[in-house]
Amino acid sequence: MGEHVYAAVEVWVPAPPERVFALVTDWPRHREWMFMTSARQVGDRVEAYTGVWPFGFLDVMMITGWEPPTLVRMCHVGRLVRGDGVIRIQPCAGGSRVIWGERLRLPFGPLGRALWPPAHLVTVLLARHSLRKLGRLLSR
Repeated sequence: MGEHVYAAVEVWVPAPPERVFALVTDWPRHREWMFMTSARQVGDRVEAYTGVWPFGFLDVMMITGWEPPTLVRMCHVGRLVRGDGVIRIQPCAGGSRVIWGERLRLPFGPLGRALWPPAHLVTVLLARHSLRKLGRLLSR
């Protein structure tokens, strides 16, 4: 089954929740703010490719929660990435607090556990970078 791990990032962005939610859930626009990621919606699935072909991976997600303008929940169902993700948007001090969190099942058994500490650091840094870029897009 695999061990579960958790990663989360929170940032403030200068836009109301409605604008944030609209951009976060505009899947083709992910390439504008999500680090090295392009995405598209196919029915109730979102397919996101992270990397530069052929060096990357496809993250397939099912939308499991949809509460505009405050919450979108996803279930990662791909071959490599499996688990649950959430983006929560809360009004906050003239803008919004965006909280991104992932509860993932580690692949590769003992190797996955050994690789998680540096992978966690990279994941958090890239998620924070991406959400700050989202904030810059929303400040225009």
